[in-house]
Amino acid sequence: MKRLILACALAAGTIHSQAALADDALKAAIASKERTPANAARDAARHPYETLTFFGIRPDMTVVELAPGGGWYTEILAPYLHDKGKLIVAGESPSSTSEGARRYADNLTKKLASNPALYGKVQRAVFEPPRAFDIAKPNSVDMVLTFRNLHNWLDKGDDGLKKILAEAHTVLKPGGVLGIVDHRLPAARPAGSTGGYVHQDYVIKMVEGAGFKLAARSEINANPKDTADHAKGVWALPPTLSNKDVDREKYQAIGESDRMTLKFVKQ
Repeated sequence: MKRLILACALAAGTIHSQAALADDALKAAIASKERTPANAARDAARHPYETLTFFGIRPDMTVVELAPGGGWYTEILAPYLHDKGKLIVAGESPSSTSEGARRYADNLTKKLASNPALYGKVQRAVFEPPRAFDIAKPNSVDMVLTFRNLHNWLDKGDDGLKKILAEAHTVLKPGGVLGIVDHRLPAARPAGSTGGYVHQDYVIKMVEGAGFKLAARSEINANPKDTADHAKGVWALPPTLSNKDVDREKYQAIGESDRMTLKFVKQ
């Protein structure tokens, strides 16, 4: 019995030690001087440590980042997953038939080429809804993450969104995590031309309809100052400030948008 207790204690200590190392690695990736200063300046609004911890990320995971954009989260995920895990950034193809898509792809290529030591192991994948999907093999991914993107897919209609969610479901392993952060439209506000905001209940309904289960929701990225009714929508707020000098101080005082943070698990 004493040996069993000792073995359990040692195992628990090992697990705790591994968790602490993973936690330190995430903090180090966020604090890295390799990050773009303008991106790091947004940490107070975007809470990358709390957000990724909430999703349950580990450094030995295979993670897909859908629509990485300018690479804000890529700068954190790439070094964190570099040694033990794998990061797949799924975005536009350099050979896309769309000129705009090729431009986004070229920008990402330049980003990844700017620091081979940091980004050299990052894998590229194609995600151009509704034209093309080539993200990863079925049942091969531990986690799919997307940040402030789902609202962009609403113009594809419910069927288009279902297709995107189905692709995420396909590549995830059973029990894998889909993590979503997006601009939240107040529940009392009618859906429609919402300026980049989306109802949280709608997102949950659509994702669960694609074979996921809501595991948890968080207010990590909530902002009660955001009324979600700005001229030029969510882009009136920092960091875009689309209205330029018009009410600039007001929008800066509000800060970034009120955001839902949702964790789903593949059933």
